[in-house]
Amino acid sequence: MILKKVNILFFCLMVVVLSAFKYETGNGLERTTIKVISYNIWNGFDWGKDVNRKKAFISWVNKQKPDVLALQELCGYTHEKLLEEAKAWGHGYAEILKTDGYPVGITSSKPIEIKEKILENMHHGALHCKTAGIDFFVVHFSPFSYKKRLEEAKIILNRLSKLSSEESRYMILGDFNAVSPLDADLYKDKPTVVASMQESEKQHEHVRNLFNDQLEYGVLSTFLSFPLMDVTQKYTQGWDDRISFPTQVFEVEKGKGRSENSIRIDYILVSPILAKKCINATVANKEDTFYLSDHYPVVAEFSK
Repeated sequence: MILKKVNILFFCLMVVVLSAFKYETGNGLERTTIKVISYNIWNGFDWGKDVNRKKAFISWVNKQKPDVLALQELCGYTHEKLLEEAKAWGHGYAEILKTDGYPVGITSSKPIEIKEKILENMHHGALHCKTAGIDFFVVHFSPFSYKKRLEEAKIILNRLSKLSSEESRYMILGDFNAVSPLDADLYKDKPTVVASMQESEKQHEHVRNLFNDQLEYGVLSTFLSFPLMDVTQKYTQGWDDRISFPTQVFEVEKGKGRSENSIRIDYILVSPILAKKCINATVANKEDTFYLSDHYPVVAEFSK
């Protein structure tokens, strides 16, 4: 009789524990973390023509099981197309900034509220949404001009400063096309990075990514001083861990190492409250993502 009562009490305790989990997983259980991925998918898989790369990408996302997926370069996508593909990795909700040029977008396992589609004075534009209790600003800044990126940064930070004091869970993520002062020491051992950018500016009048002929850190500094926290920097150790561009797709000898001109330009920047809840963050730049895009994805996971 006593054993039976103990078993009943144990069963009741397990029910209470399981009911505390709020985020559903694919097997019917629930989870206490939120996993976020940001990924530039390189011309929308060549405007949808690169079917094999898209299939490999979907397979990778399914293995990662993110709660929220922020995407850049959704070339050739519509809202309907993005939503249909989102279902392939278990997301029932999706939003896209626009249907021309190089759109950004977001998919989620939870309902998405569009706060604003930010297009005026932006190179590609930005999407402000709320899902899973977090405000997301998905960005893709100018690849050609640091001055334009500074303008875009001010626009986004102006929007961010207008969030109410209750909205303390927010993040800016995507392709910033800018290097970070937190990586400055790492670039000292990579002189070809600056040399290649100097050569590009000599060949192309519209390309002005250097400041005083050196790497420009002002764009990321603007965000970091807001303050926003670079969660990837905390959980990575060096250049090889952090680089997000380019991938192996441009290498002559496939799989034979990093390009000496590799840099980090993709980020997940979060509010101080979310930073305290971050339990892991990484640039997924290993073999399984070598050929999925010309960028590597950034992954971060947060406790509730």
